[in-house]
Amino acid sequence: MAAFSYNTAAELFPAAIRKKKRAGFAYRRFDTAAAAVQFAIEQLPADSLNGAYLQVDEARFDQSGIRTLYESEDFPLERRAPEPVEPATDDADAA
Repeated sequence: MAAFSYNTAAELFPAAIRKKKRAGFAYRRFDTAAAAVQFAIEQLPADSLNGAYLQVDEARFDQSGIRTLYESEDFPLERRAPEPVEPATDDADAA
Protein backbone atom coordinates (compact mmCIF):
# COMPACT_ATOMS: atom_id res chain seq x y z
CA MET A 1 0.00 0.00 0.00
CA ALA A 2 1.26 3.47 -0.79
CA ALA A 3 2.06 5.82 2.09
CA PHE A 4 -1.12 6.67 3.96
CA SER A 5 -1.50 9.43 6.54
CA TYR A 6 -3.73 8.43 9.42
CA ASN A 7 -3.54 12.05 10.64
CA THR A 8 -5.48 13.48 7.67
CA ALA A 9 -9.13 14.50 8.17
CA ALA A 10 -11.60 11.92 6.86
CA GLU A 11 -15.28 11.53 6.04
CA LEU A 12 -17.32 8.38 6.56
CA PHE A 13 -20.38 8.00 4.34
CA PRO A 14 -23.22 5.54 4.91
CA ALA A 15 -24.35 3.06 2.30
CA ALA A 16 -26.70 4.42 -0.34
CA ILE A 17 -30.31 4.31 0.82
CA ARG A 18 -32.19 1.58 -0.97
CA LYS A 19 -35.94 2.15 -1.01
CA LYS A 20 -36.85 3.08 2.56
CA LYS A 21 -34.22 0.96 4.28
CA ARG A 22 -31.80 3.30 6.07
CA ALA A 23 -28.15 2.84 6.87
CA GLY A 24 -27.45 2.46 10.58
CA PHE A 25 -25.55 5.74 10.74
CA ALA A 26 -25.36 9.17 9.18
CA TYR A 27 -22.46 10.94 7.50
CA ARG A 28 -19.64 11.74 9.95
CA ARG A 29 -16.51 13.83 9.65
CA PHE A 30 -13.43 12.95 11.71
CA ASP A 31 -10.34 14.98 12.56
CA THR A 32 -8.15 11.99 11.70
CA ALA A 33 -8.48 9.03 9.37
CA ALA A 34 -7.34 6.80 12.25
CA ALA A 35 -10.38 7.80 14.32
CA ALA A 36 -12.69 7.23 11.34
CA VAL A 37 -11.23 3.78 10.65
CA GLN A 38 -11.47 2.82 14.31
CA PHE A 39 -15.10 4.00 14.50
CA ALA A 40 -16.03 2.11 11.33
CA ILE A 41 -14.53 -1.19 12.45
CA GLU A 42 -15.21 -1.12 16.18
CA GLN A 43 -18.55 0.67 16.45
CA LEU A 44 -20.54 0.29 13.24
CA PRO A 45 -22.75 -2.77 12.92
CA ALA A 46 -21.60 -5.02 10.08
CA ASP A 47 -24.67 -4.22 7.97
CA SER A 48 -23.92 -0.49 8.26
CA LEU A 49 -20.28 -0.96 7.29
CA ASN A 50 -21.29 -2.97 4.24
CA GLY A 51 -21.69 -0.40 1.47
CA ALA A 52 -20.24 2.50 3.46
CA TYR A 53 -17.07 4.22 2.34
CA LEU A 54 -14.32 6.35 3.83
CA GLN A 55 -12.97 9.34 1.95
CA VAL A 56 -9.52 10.69 2.82
CA ASP A 57 -8.44 13.54 0.55
CA GLU A 58 -9.24 12.17 -2.93
CA ALA A 59 -8.96 8.48 -1.97
CA ARG A 60 -12.01 6.31 -1.25
CA PHE A 61 -11.96 3.11 0.77
CA ASP A 62 -14.74 0.55 0.82
CA GLN A 63 -15.37 -1.96 3.62
CA SER A 64 -12.39 -4.06 2.57
CA GLY A 65 -10.10 -1.03 2.31
CA ILE A 66 -11.19 0.25 5.73
CA ARG A 67 -10.47 -3.16 7.27
CA THR A 68 -7.03 -3.21 5.58
CA LEU A 69 -6.21 0.20 7.07
CA TYR A 70 -7.34 -1.00 10.51
CA GLU A 71 -5.26 -4.18 10.35
CA SER A 72 -2.14 -2.41 9.05
CA GLU A 73 0.97 -2.40 11.24
CA ASP A 74 0.97 1.40 10.75
CA PHE A 75 -2.43 1.87 12.43
CA PRO A 76 -1.63 4.33 15.25
CA LEU A 77 -4.47 3.71 17.71
CA GLU A 78 -4.97 0.91 20.20
CA ARG A 79 -7.27 -1.73 18.75
CA ARG A 80 -10.17 -3.15 20.70
CA ALA A 81 -9.31 -6.46 22.30
CA PRO A 82 -10.89 -9.37 20.41
CA GLU A 83 -13.95 -10.93 22.03
CA PRO A 84 -13.09 -14.13 23.92
CA VAL A 85 -14.24 -17.26 22.14
CA GLU A 86 -16.09 -19.72 24.31
CA PRO A 87 -15.26 -23.37 23.68
CA ALA A 88 -17.97 -25.27 21.89
CA THR A 89 -19.90 -27.67 24.10
CA ASP A 90 -21.06 -30.99 22.83
CA ASP A 91 -24.44 -32.00 24.26
CA ALA A 92 -23.49 -35.67 23.89
CA ASP A 93 -20.67 -35.18 26.44
CA ALA A 94 -23.12 -33.89 29.05
CA ALA A 95 -25.14 -37.14 29.09
